[in-house]
Formats: sequence, structure tokens, C-alpha cells
Amino acid sequence: MRIINASEISDTVRNLCIHANKVLPCDLVEKINSCSKCETSALGRSIFGDMQANIDAAAELDIPVCQDTGMAVVFAEIGQDVHIEGGLFEDAVNEGVHRGYTEGLLRCSVVRDPLRRANTGDNTPAVIHTRIVAGEKIKITVAPKGFGSENMSRLKMFTPACGRDDIIAFIAETAKIAGGNPCPPMVLGVGIGSDFEGCALLAKKALCRSLDTPNQDEFYHRMESDALAAVNATGVGPQGFGGSITALAVNIETAPTHIAGLPVAVNVGCHVTRHASAEI
Repeated sequence: MRIINASEISDTVRNLCIHANKVLPCDLVEKINSCSKCETSALGRSIFGDMQANIDAAAELDIPVCQDTGMAVVFAEIGQDVHIEGGLFEDAVNEGVHRGYTEGLLRCSVVRDPLRRANTGDNTPAVIHTRIVAGEKIKITVAPKGFGSENMSRLKMFTPACGRDDIIAFIAETAKIAGGNPCPPMVLGVGIGSDFEGCALLAKKALCRSLDTPNQDEFYHRMESDALAAVNATGVGPQGFGGSITALAVNIETAPTHIAGLPVAVNVGCHVTRHASAEI
């Protein structure tokens, strides 16, 4: 049994909130750079240049890469041989979010009640997803989620009679409906299977997978490639001004489902789909 103090969890979450908002994952930056060379539209290439300049400016000035510093989504894999002392796990995570957003001077965008809309002032509470895994470590991923992209996400309960082409059409339709709202080129996380809420969680987790790591199942790897081609064929283009690159990647995650169902969720990420991880 390994003992981890709650304060160490708070410190880790605090640092990840700040880092994720200021430094994009290397695979995402590399994908933006490579796709900028493939864009056929002159205006689209110019927009890619602005995106690259923005990323460089954020690093040089040590400021967030986007003004919407998102709602803090936290994925935690907790080793079953860990004992947390000094406080509750969720309290420790929210303390880390509180410190990260206030000390890091990040925009606070969370309201306490969905209809009465009073801002909490420190971006808490976080959306927290936990898994108990083997071992004596805790892996934490913080994925700040802006709502220009989140608002364009969709979920559909397909019938089992539907197939891969129907799902690809749904993914492309989602991108077309989204248009310029999620600041494309997008990253699309797709969840297939599980149940109503489970497929949405799969889609959110898919956004945290490296863009240079395809699905390990060859069937779904090919489906990711075909879905990306279908999305880019919509012509939405960078920032919705038209072009050949509407999405940087389509990541698909799957899970078992009921014989009577085929749930599919598409979680839309913007061109700054942010996430950062650390292990305690």
C-alpha cells in the first residue's frame, strides 16, 4: 500500500491546468504544421499561418493559447494499492483546479447552476472521471474543454441495422453543421458502443489520444481514415472559410453495447484540443 497525500494531487492538477492551457501537445502542433502544407485554399493557408503564429506567441509570452480556457475535465486512473490521506480525492482535484485557474490567471467560465448562471469564480467544480486500475500510482489527465467546440457535439442512438457508412455520414454531417463555430480544423473524438452516457465518455476520451496513434484495431483504423476524408470533403475548411482541411484527425474509441442498440457520440474539439497528463 502506497500513501499519497491529497496535497500532492492538488499540486499536480494545478500545474496541469496551467500547462494544458499554455502548451499544446506536440502531436497536435505537428499535425497543424503538416496539414498547413496540404491546404489547397490560399485563404486557408493564411489562416493556418495565423494559428501557428498564435501558438508561437502563447509560448513566447507565457499566456494561454486560447482565451476560452475551458471547463476542466479530469481523467484519473487510481491504482488500487494507493491510499489517499489528508483529504478526499475529489476535493483535492477541485482545490487544484481552483489554484490553477486563479494563480495561473486563467479565465473562469463555470457557473454554479445551469439556469441561474452565477459564476463560481475559480472554474470549479471540475468534471471528474475516475478508474480504479492495478498498481500504486495515480495518473491524472487534465483536458480543458472550450464550449465553442463542445456546443457542436452530437449523440445519436442508431439502430443495429446501421453500419460504418451510416456512422461516417453522421460524423461528416456533424462537422458540416458545426461549420466555423468550433474554430476548425477540428479534432473529432468518436465514441461507438456502450450506452447513452458511455458513448459520450468514449468520445471525450478519444480527444485525449495522440493524433499520431491510430486505433489499434485495423477495422477502426481504416474507419478513422475514411471518416477524416469524409469530413474534409465537406469543404468547411479552416475557421469555416472553405478549404480542404476541415479536421486534423478523427479518433474512434469503442465499447461493447446492447444487442438492441448502437450509440454513437461525436465530441468536437477545436484546433487547440488541449490536454496534459502526469503520474504521481
